[in-house]
Amino acid sequence: MISIRDLTHIYPGSRRQAPRTAISGLTLDVGDGEFCILSGPNGSGKSTLFRILCGMSLPSAGSITIAGADLIKDPAAARRAMAVVFQSPAVDKHLTVIENIRIHADLYGLRGAVLDTRMEEALGWSDLGGRMDEKVDTLSGGLARQVELAKCLLTRPRLLLLDEPTTGLDPNSRRNFLTALRRLQRERGMTVLMTSHIFSEAEDADRVAIMRGGELLAYDTPQALRAMIGTEMVVVQPRDPAALELALRDGMGLTVRRYGDELRLEETDNGKSLPLLEAILERHRPDIVSISIKQPALEDVFVHVTARRETPAAEPRVEPVKRTGT
Repeated sequence: MISIRDLTHIYPGSRRQAPRTAISGLTLDVGDGEFCILSGPNGSGKSTLFRILCGMSLPSAGSITIAGADLIKDPAAARRAMAVVFQSPAVDKHLTVIENIRIHADLYGLRGAVLDTRMEEALGWSDLGGRMDEKVDTLSGGLARQVELAKCLLTRPRLLLLDEPTTGLDPNSRRNFLTALRRLQRERGMTVLMTSHIFSEAEDADRVAIMRGGELLAYDTPQALRAMIGTEMVVVQPRDPAALELALRDGMGLTVRRYGDELRLEETDNGKSLPLLEAILERHRPDIVSISIKQPALEDVFVHVTARRETPAAEPRVEPVKRTGT
């Protein structure tokens, strides 16, 4: 559904600021019917990529096809396949739910029996049934997001692009929105590409792309990404992170990754973590505030691949992962 090849985008400089590369040589494929999360910290390049996919910005180099259409050469054909939910609300809060939906339908020429059918499809999953005549600014954040999603579904898109759609939602609203979105995606066979900096939102995705500094660090299923760092990991909160990191490396020959003030010993298998934990406690108990065994989450994968990219210059440079097939 989405095919990106060698995409680069450079923001021009000014007298006070040098040019900035937001995306560097990105290659990425999203298969038809997949739910893909594009994740990474602020400044990773995911929002720039989103703007390019929506046709709001032209890349400096590279190519993109959407549903077989060249986004740069034939943007109208590409846009016909997609719908977009932006990070900033794209509904009129002074209008009612039904007024927002009807305005969107008018823009696409949907009327009569066709509109009735589309509205039933677009709203049937939602919690908006009894609130159609209420103004959007009286709704909760979660319900307002449902209005945006229902509006987009009117056109039966093959591809749905969402830019951090859960921003500003409370945990319960976020969970409900994502559950509804995943269910709709599966029922309709839509392709969904959603940006998020919250790694827990990616746990149920088909594929997860992790970006940092405009480059693709990893792209695979959540299960495969977690397997990169073993089935378990030992996490240590030391009193003096630098000192204990050195002691574990030089004194015990361990591979340690530091994340803030936390030390992580990854790539351990079931049954090996407990003896490792006990050995560390036996030698360094006074230096440790807390120590635990945990199963890797996607946030741990990000820490892992980021640390791998930051190896000293004398060591071989690990290139960003470029996955081009499913």
